Amino acid sequence: MTSPEPAQNAPKILLIYTGGTIGMIEDAHTGALVPFDLAHLMENVPKIGRLGYDISHEQFNPPIDSSNMNPAHWKALATMIAEGYDAYDAFVVLHGTDTMAYTASALSFMLQNLAKPVIITGSQLPIGEIREDGTENLITALQIAAARDASGAPRVQEVAISFGRHLWRGNCSTKVSSTNFGAFRSFNFPALADMDLHITYHDKFLLRPEPGTAFKLEAAMDDAVGVIWLYPGITENVLRAQLENEHAKGFVLRTFGAGNAPTETWFTSALADAVRAGKLIVNVTQCPAGGVEEKRYATGDALAQAGVVSGYDMTCEAALTKMMHLFGQGLTAADVAQQMQAPLAGELTRP
Repeated sequence: MTSPEPAQNAPKILLIYTGGTIGMIEDAHTGALVPFDLAHLMENVPKIGRLGYDISHEQFNPPIDSSNMNPAHWKALATMIAEGYDAYDAFVVLHGTDTMAYTASALSFMLQNLAKPVIITGSQLPIGEIREDGTENLITALQIAAARDASGAPRVQEVAISFGRHLWRGNCSTKVSSTNFGAFRSFNFPALADMDLHITYHDKFLLRPEPGTAFKLEAAMDDAVGVIWLYPGITENVLRAQLENEHAKGFVLRTFGAGNAPTETWFTSALADAVRAGKLIVNVTQCPAGGVEEKRYATGDALAQAGVVSGYDMTCEAALTKMMHLFGQGLTAADVAQQMQAPLAGELTRP
């Protein structure tokens, strides 16, 4: 289904609804919330038609709550985009907020050498309610997807989250509020655009594919990974029970501060034993801003000596999905460890 009367040479945009609050549209006649339908959306938000874009629509069947999102759904979503890559100028994904940053990170690794915008948005309140954020978020996401630079190329050529007043790099973003209309932040990388009276793009921060590279889908993801969150009082039995899971290939270790952890011998020994057994452990700070600085404190250096790999300033969402992606390519733990420390899609700002 397409939007009515698109303008001549209008940008062709594929709108994909996975599920979430933004897709629950209030029926103008009954007041009930009904599942997403493009025709119904146009009736509730007629301003979309005034954009003059050629909009087509696909959706998950059935739509899912984003809390149920998993690698199989990411593969389905990435495949929809890849199959429409030549036919469309841009893609807008409507998604629940709870796992949006994970999906944005996963797509950034699966959709390699991306030269078109993939803009993910959602809302805290459904479109059609008296006071809601979904309408503005959707219209803004469509405008960003359609934006071109002076040469006619897409202004945005990466996976990004458009939410509230900012456009964020998807794999640098995290959800910071369950109630605020500005629900997402990127603490270690600046906004790609600010949305106030005008949409102001920060071109120097926008990602571009390497010259001469072609778009490629790498949809395989290996979910044999996990997250270990450190806390005061963690015991050897609890830690080893996680590290010794025979089904796990790697872990994101959420450490304190600049990458610090307990200095007891049992702790570093447990990590070293896991690394010797072939497990990958990536150190990512629990702090929302900043990153791991292994050499700053003796505790961080001890982790490095045990074989723990620094995740520098990656978010947990990016580190976890990047590990899934790399293991999904059939790489060894040693190869994955090496690539975890190199940027694949702008997820690392240092070293």
